[in-house]
Amino acid sequence: QVQLEESGGGLVQAGGSLRLSCAANGRTSRGFIMGWFRQAPGKEREFVAAISRTGSGTYYADSVQGRFTISRDIAKNTVYLQMNSLKPEDTAVYYCAADAGFGYMNAREYDYWGRGTQVTVSS
Repeated sequence: QVQLEESGGGLVQAGGSLRLSCAANGRTSRGFIMGWFRQAPGKEREFVAAISRTGSGTYYADSVQGRFTISRDIAKNTVYLQMNSLKPEDTAVYYCAADAGFGYMNAREYDYWGRGTQVTVSS
């Protein structure tokens, strides 16, 4: 079992930055691909970013490429999402997830989910 807890969300003006953290408790997150997803009101959950088990591979949705950076600190069992140049359309609940397989961008492949953290970007 892996318990995931997100933090770092909040209210920020357009153009600002936030850093989300996802702390994994229980089993080490080293054996998992880690991903960030988001869900805006009335919309389906969508892929944001993912990082490989070693941290050497990163993957991004086109909508956040060049603005967001995913990273992981294996020693701290923590994954981060640095979000820069935020836009109002980035407003959503952001979820951290762990995948024991190779799902990367596919939410259905992920095995464990956090409860989410709200990010609100004002215009």
